[in-house]
Amino acid sequence: MKSGFLVVLFSITVGLSYGQEAGDVLRYSYLSQPGGTARNQAIGGAGGSLGGEFTSLFSNPAGLGFYKTGDFVFTPQVSFKNSKSTYLGTPESATGSNFSIGTTGFVLGSPSRTQGSVKNFAVGFGINREADFNNHIYYKGKNTNSSFSEKYLEELINNNANNPDSAAFMFPEGSSLAINTYLVNPVFDTAGVLTGYSTLANPSTGLIQENTINTTGGITDVAIGAGLNLKDKWYFGGTLSFPFLRYNRKASYKETDASSDPNNNFNYFEANETLDTKGIGVNGKFGVIFKPVDNVRLGLAFHTPTYYQLTDNYTTEVVTDLEGYGGSGVKFQSNTDLSDGQPLESKYNMTTPLRLILSGSYLFGGNAENVQNQHGFITADLEYVNYKGMSFHDMNNNAMDQDYYNSLNSLIDNLYKNAINARLGGEMKFNTFMVRLGGAYYGNPYQNETSDIVKVAGGIGYRNRGLFLDLTYVYSMAKDIHYPYRLEDKPNVPAYLKNNAGTVVATLGFKL
Repeated sequence: MKSGFLVVLFSITVGLSYGQEAGDVLRYSYLSQPGGTARNQAIGGAGGSLGGEFTSLFSNPAGLGFYKTGDFVFTPQVSFKNSKSTYLGTPESATGSNFSIGTTGFVLGSPSRTQGSVKNFAVGFGINREADFNNHIYYKGKNTNSSFSEKYLEELINNNANNPDSAAFMFPEGSSLAINTYLVNPVFDTAGVLTGYSTLANPSTGLIQENTINTTGGITDVAIGAGLNLKDKWYFGGTLSFPFLRYNRKASYKETDASSDPNNNFNYFEANETLDTKGIGVNGKFGVIFKPVDNVRLGLAFHTPTYYQLTDNYTTEVVTDLEGYGGSGVKFQSNTDLSDGQPLESKYNMTTPLRLILSGSYLFGGNAENVQNQHGFITADLEYVNYKGMSFHDMNNNAMDQDYYNSLNSLIDNLYKNAINARLGGEMKFNTFMVRLGGAYYGNPYQNETSDIVKVAGGIGYRNRGLFLDLTYVYSMAKDIHYPYRLEDKPNVPAYLKNNAGTVVATLGFKL
């Protein structure tokens, strides 16, 4: 390896390194698993106008205004996932499972003791599993057009790295590691003048590219809210939410020479990374439900953007086997080698999209206001999501950092578009037993790519003497894409992903 790096110089240049990417904010915004009780998930996650259901705390808090008594709910759930990928024509698959605690908490309702306009009032507190990041992705293919290592060349060119000795420590997340393991090398003319850089990974002879990504974590929303009933016609509510975010990714990308030539100075290289992101956000949810007649309910909810304060801890390493070039054996360099063993830490602010939800419900029953007389319902939501409003922001008022985030925000504006989600579901009631069906469609957030999620669900419920138990099965079919890397001067080829998951959800509840 090349030596002579100065840790003090690294500490000066580390501020020029950033781990955030445009895909990060979409990951925390594309909430296709918004949680909810087993009852709510069985009807496709719809019910923004239904009211009287604990999930109202996280969807349309005006629904809390229907409570005249109280509920306590507890929701465990387990998911079984199957991921299929196709990259450069090669199919692969992976499986996994995980357990989590979903929507849990209580709501306390009280009828008014006066004869005024306010008929009843309720407050609620709970947690909700808003996103689940547990996943395993693997894809593989043969590329004859480009190499991951060309990212390092672009970084050097774009930053005018005219001094190879300085370049060996100025880019500790990328090209410095490639230089120090001889994957990337300076090119000089006959006069000894630097003319550029080159990589030993030659795509013209074929590169077998593999990417393995394991992710864990999620977003758990802690919320407190209130709702009130005016004249049994209008219902208003608001929720203050604090989502706690935790995301961990371990990724291993590998390129192997497909030519079987033992003398071309390249056998393989690996780029391994670990990212741990954690932080907390805040948002508000506000809603109204109007009941023109007993059997009809119309709802409107507004979710403000979530304002996060996040911290990334990031490590990356490059491993090369260059068939003796630069010295025998496998070569290794980590960014922690340049930072006294410490990962790169980055603190920043992030904003996720606002949401607008329009809902409608029809209740079957001679007197739908009386729960005992209800025979069932059908309910639907339309949700508008402002993905183009996603953004990153510097939290230290550093002009150079903000310039980087401004360029990243411009990229977000070019990559993503606003989208519509739709949810539909219904319930039939047979005395103390209920049967439910539902489904949901989550629209494509990409400008020039295709991605969507379809969910179908079904469940049963039991309610008697203050006890209720609901059981639901949700099957999710998701299409998405993943780019192993992006280059500025060559076509970028994604892996096409199909992520199918079956989730069993149970809610146990008690009347308070």
